[in-house]
Amino acid sequence: MAGAAVPGLAKESLVFTVRPTPALGVARTVPAVADGREFFSLSAAVQAARQARQTAGTNADLTLQLRGGEHRLEAPLELTPADSGLTLAAAPGEWPVITSARHLTGWQPVAGRTNGWSVTLPEVRAGAWYFRSLFVEGRRAVRARTPNAGQFFQMAGQRFSDEPVRFGFRGRDVSAEWASQPNLEVVGFEKWTSFRQHLRAVDAASNTVTLSFNAAAHTREDSARYWIENTPDALDAPGEWYLDRGSGVLTYLARPGEDPQRMEFRAPSLTELIRVTGDLAAGRPVERVTLRGLAFAHTDWTLAPKGQVDVQAAVAIPATITAEGTRELTIEDCTLKHLGGYGVALGRGCDGGRVVGCTFRDLGAGGVKLGETDVRSKPEERSDNHTVSDNEMSALGRVNPTAVGVLILQSGGNRVVHNDIHDLYYTAISVGWTWGYRESPCRDNHIEFNHLYDIGQGLLSDMGAIYTLGPQPGTLLRNNLIHDVESHGYGGWGLYTDEGSTGIVLESNVVYHCKSAGFHQHYGRENILRNNIIALNREHELMRTRDEEHLSFTFTNNIVLLSTGDLLGSSWKNHRFVMDRNLYFDTRLTADPEALRFAGQTLAQWRAAGHDRDSLLADPLFEAPENLDFRLKTNSPAFGLGFHPPDMSHVGPRRKP
Repeated sequence: MAGAAVPGLAKESLVFTVRPTPALGVARTVPAVADGREFFSLSAAVQAARQARQTAGTNADLTLQLRGGEHRLEAPLELTPADSGLTLAAAPGEWPVITSARHLTGWQPVAGRTNGWSVTLPEVRAGAWYFRSLFVEGRRAVRARTPNAGQFFQMAGQRFSDEPVRFGFRGRDVSAEWASQPNLEVVGFEKWTSFRQHLRAVDAASNTVTLSFNAAAHTREDSARYWIENTPDALDAPGEWYLDRGSGVLTYLARPGEDPQRMEFRAPSLTELIRVTGDLAAGRPVERVTLRGLAFAHTDWTLAPKGQVDVQAAVAIPATITAEGTRELTIEDCTLKHLGGYGVALGRGCDGGRVVGCTFRDLGAGGVKLGETDVRSKPEERSDNHTVSDNEMSALGRVNPTAVGVLILQSGGNRVVHNDIHDLYYTAISVGWTWGYRESPCRDNHIEFNHLYDIGQGLLSDMGAIYTLGPQPGTLLRNNLIHDVESHGYGGWGLYTDEGSTGIVLESNVVYHCKSAGFHQHYGRENILRNNIIALNREHELMRTRDEEHLSFTFTNNIVLLSTGDLLGSSWKNHRFVMDRNLYFDTRLTADPEALRFAGQTLAQWRAAGHDRDSLLADPLFEAPENLDFRLKTNSPAFGLGFHPPDMSHVGPRRKP
């Protein structure tokens, strides 16, 4: 039946039905359906839809309705301009899962190994399949590593070579025998970057190692942390697994109470599931494709022969759903889980994409990438005007911890609104990919009503809940609730305007419990911060790093509350900034608010330099700041300064009617 023309094609939208992939050993018998519109294969259904419309000479919209169950792909599903107007949707009340997972059965106890179980996979032994991810009972299992999860080795000092990476190790952390294992990986963390490389040589006499690839000199870090992964020597903790590429034997150490013969093991065979690709050269985009109510699950990740080093934001890591040359691509009410890389990437030549109401959970990298690192000169090759709204993203960066929840590159006119992004190791929302003051197409991006928290978790440094780069006229960061940003070393910030950030408005945000500061500007020009609440951050409340001759920013009508650390951190020397009509209060100085210091100066000295002449040092009278309730009492002195309380009641995903 697959591929046959469909009789009776009408101009209105048609519905085909796609049944889940049959279990192994079950015949793919097509049920008796009167009009022949039912398929067991998603790719066959797509092909039939193309042929039907081509035969009838129409571009009528068409829906492929997926029944509940697993729809397993052996290759990524390719959608082209011929599929414009196509909707892939869940059948009413059902839960279809598009996956590349293969179920692993046949587990047997390993003789002489407590809790050890194994299964032999002939395809792996034959070199036809290899996987780096294993999902056990709906969780990502830990690849064998040493030291075990939550622990690290540390370099002896810094790396002393960049091309290739070489560093000293401590004591007997690294075994000389590991150099003979080509699939062993060294996973390291330096500042805001990470690397994953193979071990090429171990000098036991000098306690030094040589890795398989390079790293940048400017990311060197004293006592940088790393672990060793994918060696049988490290298979020592319940829940860990190791796949021997030569023998095809997969070994798993069961956790207490587990019986692998009664459990569900899944291993992925693909790194991508959906590719939507228009013909930009011919001016034929893919238009109005919709993915609705579907789950996308179980993809893998790859590693180049030399390994990899991430420059920032896991920018080179691919996505499970990728698009190029599209118009109005919509992904809504979908779940993306247990993936090897990013969830969605809207790249070159995409316009008006929508990622709405989705759940992203347990991803190897981040949630959504918009645009490219390249600046495209042709308008039709730009990637702009996308909406990412009402999504929940959590448990991100599980393979590439430098990944970002929503990464906007050279792209403008985007709306990232009403999202909940939490539990990740680097920045939640990153906007821009231009360092310095060069003109950029990244502009007019609105980042509003997002709830961003549990960020960093002490693994990396130099991060912000919202991070910006380069000139961005028209970009607005407004009404975001930000808290609990924890870096490893320096740089756990809430709002972070980094190199060259210019023309950005940051208003009505609430930022608290960040390690380094609620706001930090490395360097930039003419940014505006107004009507924000910045409170109870640990080391500083505000930071400014580089003294430049132009106006850095204007900081007005804000409330700043501190109970630890300093009000102002880093450099405030050249006074090329405007600060006024703010309310400051240090809870340690209740009896004498004017003992507060502004970069070492008294308020009188600070005012003499031209700052905060109409600001107040007074208790803002929050309802219950000890309970993180930053609503203002009716008699708050902030109202006299023109402060308008940010409305946090609508932050995060909106409930559907």
